[in-house]
This record gives sequence, structure tokens and C-alpha cells, in this order.
Amino acid sequence: MGEKIREHFERLEDPRQRRGRRHLLADMMVIALLAVICGAEDWSSVATFGRAKRKWFKSFLRLPYGIASHFTFERVFAALRPEAFERCFADWMAQLARCSGGQLIAIDGKTLRRSFDRASETAAIHMVSAWASANQVVLGQLATEAKSNEITAIPRLLELLDLEGATVTIDAEGCQTNIARKVVDQGGDYVLALKANQPTMHEEVKLFLDEAIARHGKDRNDTVLDFNQSTEGDHGRIETRRCWVTGEVDWFDDRPQWAGLNSLAAVECERTVGEETTCERRYFISSLAGTDAQVIARAVRNHWEIENKLHWVLDVGFGEDACRIRKGHGAENFSRLRRMALNLLRQEKTQRLGIKNKRLLAGWDHDYLLKLLTG
Repeated sequence: MGEKIREHFERLEDPRQRRGRRHLLADMMVIALLAVICGAEDWSSVATFGRAKRKWFKSFLRLPYGIASHFTFERVFAALRPEAFERCFADWMAQLARCSGGQLIAIDGKTLRRSFDRASETAAIHMVSAWASANQVVLGQLATEAKSNEITAIPRLLELLDLEGATVTIDAEGCQTNIARKVVDQGGDYVLALKANQPTMHEEVKLFLDEAIARHGKDRNDTVLDFNQSTEGDHGRIETRRCWVTGEVDWFDDRPQWAGLNSLAAVECERTVGEETTCERRYFISSLAGTDAQVIARAVRNHWEIENKLHWVLDVGFGEDACRIRKGHGAENFSRLRRMALNLLRQEKTQRLGIKNKRLLAGWDHDYLLKLLTG
């Protein structure tokens, strides 16, 4: 059992000099991950968790010198190369949640707010994550030093993923020709949001679609657009979503710059809460062939799951925004531990519990804790 758990971390390069190593890196990785699953939010609580369960850990880990101190955990994870840790993370997740044709992958970023270090003037870390909608797991993540650097981080993140047959959705920050090319070259499709970062293109697409939608409203037999509408309501809120898609893109002069561009879409969301109604219309470009508005509508809606089912859970359930780890690569690597923990909790289906109660059960029941790791 112990070797099966450890094998995922054996390939990681230990950042310490060989002469100074006492505690095995693979042992420390397992302890840290299990501690985060059970509620640890800093290195002190990780070490405390390890000491409290030392006898149990000894049954499947080597622990030649017992449990490392919190200073050792802090020092090792601050020095551990994030790129190597990410490869280990991505390989493990590839085994847990393999992408299949039709898979929706949302790319979005989140800032670790307390990672800003005023003393050293180190910028807050911005994590860009890839979220698999069907499996409800994080497939990979990379860090940048600012939100504006998502443009350079996204292509590197995409290289870590299997995109064959998948549809990638990205907010306006990632609406770039090189990112579209990267997705298509890796066998995937894209749905990219258009906003002010592509002002000319946004205006041209907006004018074309708004005029087509106005015509479509007068002539429902118009074949230029495909249309989809859905309405939902709860807790006094009524939300109507409308999506229009066209495959007419030959008129667009810059089309050759956008690899695989096949369709344009407008998505309108109308919300009524009490007596107040708001309406917003957004615009998208896509490589998806055909003009199926339902497919585009589903992709756009599922994109926002990354906010509700990943970022919100990390903040509220795992205390990510309050975490004050700052030394070296510690904040980024602890963030990766949180995402690994969340993935394992979501993948476990035998207990019909929420994330909070699964974490409590893991802390109480050693068999369940091992089950989370081994599947």
C-alpha cells in the first residue's frame, strides 16, 4: 500500500543537498497532502498532523528519522521546483481523470492574495488552472506574478494537457492568436470570450451579430443563426440564457490569423430578481464547426463552474485567500497541494457527503483517508 502511494512522488527531484537529507521527500509529500485533506492550512499544522499520526504513518511510510519539523516542511517546499511538482501533479491527475472526446476544459486564473510580501516587495502569485467540467477536477496549474501574465502562462499550461477531442474555454484575457493556435495544434477546439483586449475584433463581431440577431427576431426562418434558449429560477431569481451562433466567418478579414476559426457566438443572460431585471450580452469566437447554439451555450455556462466549484471552494473550504505562506515557492506548492486534495475528495464517490464532511471523515477514519489516496 505504501509503495503505491509513494510512487507518484518518487520522481520528484529533492532540492536539498544529499548530505543534509534526513527526511525522505516522498514521505513528506504524502504527509503534507494528507494533512491538507484533513484541514491543515500551514506548515505548522502539517507537522502537527504528522506527529499526531506518527504511529499510523509508520505502518506504510519509511520515516527513518520520524516526522519532520515544520521548519523542515517550510524549507523543503519553499525550495521545491514548481515545474517538477506540476508534472508529477499532472501525471497523477491524468490517471485519475482521463479526457475524452467532448470534454470541456475551462482555463481561468486566481490570485493568492496573502502571498504578497510587502517586506521583499514580492508580487502576489496568480495561479492559472485547467478545470475538467465532466470530472470536476483540476487537470493542471501554473503560476504567474500578475494577472496580465496569463497570456504567457496559458500556452505553457496547455502543453501539459491532453486536448485531443476536447473543447477549451478561456475568458477574454486568453483570447490571443497564439493560444488559439496552441489548442488547435493539440487536437482541441476553443471557445474564446471577446472583450476590450481585442477592441477592433470585438466591435466588428458585435456589430455583425447584433444586426443578425435583429434580423433573426423578425424572420425566424433565417438560416444565418442557430438559436438556443433556457430558463431557470430559484429563490426568487429567474434567469433566461439565450445563445446565437453563426458559421458565417468568411467576411472577417483577420480570419487567417485565428487558427481554425469556424463560428461566432453571442450569449445573452437576463436576470430578474424581484422587480429588477438586468441583461448582459457577451461575444465569443470558436473553432467548433457547424452552428449548434446548444453546444456553445453549454460550453460558456460550464466555464463558470471554475469560479463556483474551484475558486470559491478553495477560498471558503480551504482558506486559500487567508494563507500567509510566502517563502520561496511555498505559496505555489501549498496551493498545488490544495488542488490535489480537492481532486481526491471529488473523485471519491462512495460517501455521499460534501467536501467539508469528507475532510472531517478523512481526519477521523484512517481507512477512508487511505481510500482517498489509492482510489
